[in-house]
Amino acid sequence: MEVHTRQLQYFIAVAEELSFTRAAQRLHVSQQGLSIQIKQLEHAMDVVLFSRTTRNVELTAAGAAFLQDVRGALTGLDVAIERARSVHRGEQDRLVLGALEGAALTLTEPILSAFRQRHPAITVELRHFTYEDPSAGLATGSVDVAFARRPFVDAGVDFEPLFAEPLMVMVAASHRLAGRTEVFAHELLDEPLLGAATTDPVWNAFWELDAFRDGSPAPVVSRSNSLLEELHKVATGVGIVLTAACARWIPFPGVHLLPVADAPSNEVAVGWRRAHESALVRSFVEVARGIRDTHPELVKLLQEPDFADCTMPPHL
Repeated sequence: MEVHTRQLQYFIAVAEELSFTRAAQRLHVSQQGLSIQIKQLEHAMDVVLFSRTTRNVELTAAGAAFLQDVRGALTGLDVAIERARSVHRGEQDRLVLGALEGAALTLTEPILSAFRQRHPAITVELRHFTYEDPSAGLATGSVDVAFARRPFVDAGVDFEPLFAEPLMVMVAASHRLAGRTEVFAHELLDEPLLGAATTDPVWNAFWELDAFRDGSPAPVVSRSNSLLEELHKVATGVGIVLTAACARWIPFPGVHLLPVADAPSNEVAVGWRRAHESALVRSFVEVARGIRDTHPELVKLLQEPDFADCTMPPHL
C-alpha cells in the first residue's frame, strides 16, 4: 500500500472542513485535484473515508477513526524529522531561532545580546520565514525557538508572551477611509481584502476579522507572502490589509495606516515545541522574559504606540 503524506494532509483538511470546496481553498489546490487525491487514498486503503452527497460531506465511521490516528502519525513523523535535524545541526553548540518580519521588534537586539553574553560559545542561527509559515518554523520543528505572532495552529507549542500590538489597516491614499484617524472593524467587512499566503486557518481567521463576520467568508481577493508585497498591492488599490502597529515604521508611498479601534491586539511571544524543550531553549526563554520585565519602557512603546510617529526603525 502506497500512501503519501500529502494525501494524509489533504484528508485532514477535508475532514476538518467537511467541504471539498473549502478544503481546496484552504490548501490552495484545485477542487478536482483534491478529490482525485482523496479517491486515490481511499483506493490505496480499500476504505471509504467520506460519505458524499450533492449537499453534504461527512466522515464515515472508518474515516473518523482514521482521522484520530493519522493526526498522531503525522505528529510522530514531525518529531522524528526534528530529532534527525537536531543531530545534524549539532544541538549542543547552536540555537536555531525562527522569526517573521520584524522578529520581536525593539526587544530583539537586547534579547539576543543578553543570550550571547550568557552563552558566548553558542551560535544563534536566525531563520526568517514568510507568511507561508506563520509559526516561524515551530509547526515543522525546523527551529528550536521562535519569535512568533499569535494566534496560529499551535498544537504542542508553549509560549512566553512579550508584548501585544494594536491592529491597523493599510488602505490606499485614495481610499474613502484614508483621511480618518481610526476605523472600526465593521467598516472594513465589505472591503476587498488581501490575505496571507498560508493555509493556517487560525492565522487567517484572526487577520481576516472572522470574529466580526458572523460566519460569512472574508472577501479575500489576493494573498501575499510578505509585508512589502502587501504594501505594493495596497498602494495600487487591489485591496486592504490588516496588519500590526509595527507597519507604521515602513512608510510607503500611496499607503495610509489607520488603527482599528475595536480589533483585538496581536501578541508577539517566544514559542518552542514542548516535546523538544532543551536546557538551551529554557535559557533563551528565561533571557527573553528577563529583558521583557526589565525594559517596561520598550514594552509600553510597543503596546501603546504613538501612531503619528513613523520614524522609529525596528531592531531586526
